[in-house]
Amino acid sequence: MTDKLLLILDKEARQTDAEGIWPARSIQALRDSGLMGLTLPADAGGGGAGMRQFAEAIEKIAAHCASTAMIYLMHVCGANMIAASSSPRRAELVKTMTAGKAVATLAFSEKGSRSHFWAPVSRASSNSGSTILNCEKSFVTSAGHADFYVVSTGAIGAKSPIDSTLYIVEKNAPGLESKGAWNGIGLRGNASGPMSIRNCHVDDNARLTNEAEGFKAMMEIVLPWFQIGSAAVSIGIAEAAFAGTVAHTTSARFEHLNESLASALARLARMRLAIDSSRAYLDHTLLRIEKGAPDAMLFVLGSKATAAEMALAGTDEAMRACGGAAFSRDLSVERNFRDARAASIMAPTTDALYDFIGKAVAGLPLF
Repeated sequence: MTDKLLLILDKEARQTDAEGIWPARSIQALRDSGLMGLTLPADAGGGGAGMRQFAEAIEKIAAHCASTAMIYLMHVCGANMIAASSSPRRAELVKTMTAGKAVATLAFSEKGSRSHFWAPVSRASSNSGSTILNCEKSFVTSAGHADFYVVSTGAIGAKSPIDSTLYIVEKNAPGLESKGAWNGIGLRGNASGPMSIRNCHVDDNARLTNEAEGFKAMMEIVLPWFQIGSAAVSIGIAEAAFAGTVAHTTSARFEHLNESLASALARLARMRLAIDSSRAYLDHTLLRIEKGAPDAMLFVLGSKATAAEMALAGTDEAMRACGGAAFSRDLSVERNFRDARAASIMAPTTDALYDFIGKAVAGLPLF
């Protein structure tokens, strides 16, 4: 990752946050850098990188612009789902993404399913050999901006909420519509708005999974990339807040205020220890994945939870250490604080992850 790319991300981050705009110039810089194809197969022109290299890259992006990092995370999740599919269009779609000509994203969450993205309430139907999609998606990162949408919907003839199928729907497809602007507290540039998919006709080439096997793909393909990436984003945000706090604390004058200095230093110490602990957990998770350990998924679930909660606490420490300068938005620490709020309530939420992990360690079924 070049210094030029990071400078562009830094330059665009403040305006992206202040105006709540999708960071087109930052995304173009990612396209130009080749990072859009980082994790895609090498034989298709991609970088062939694994999760460790991906985590390192997205952490750096997040430290400079968390909105751009979240857009990139959803792209990687969608791109890897497309690359793992058996669609006859797979080679063509992957080649387009490795060339930086398309941004992918996920369209999973629905109004009825809320944070249980793996159980869509919508149902596909068929007519004259065509599949018809009708979905109301509640949060779609890069809504209206992405080129490829990986869409989940209940399978035709579904017998349970987790009988789903995944499809690719391309930008400007008839029936695909962005329904509202995003105005979040944090991650203000990721355009995570609602979308409607109404009477959208797709053929078999758009199907990314076998019928009713969407849940399996979401859990085995999409979720690991999302969890690892989310953890790295939280760590990147926390690192940025830590760096900002160090800079502010060491530039302040503390004559006759030894108690204030000691308090600020203690906050820095707690931040550093918490960040390092989350990074160690993520590193251990990656090791379990690389070794194919049977308990790898348990650590995958924990990686996002630990990092998300660390970033919440760490950016709170940063705000307290920097005081009025942060509260008045003179420092980027305030943006880090707001951006860090998202991970814990983004599906799967920290509460849902605690539930899954608790069930797993107690020997209970997860679903």
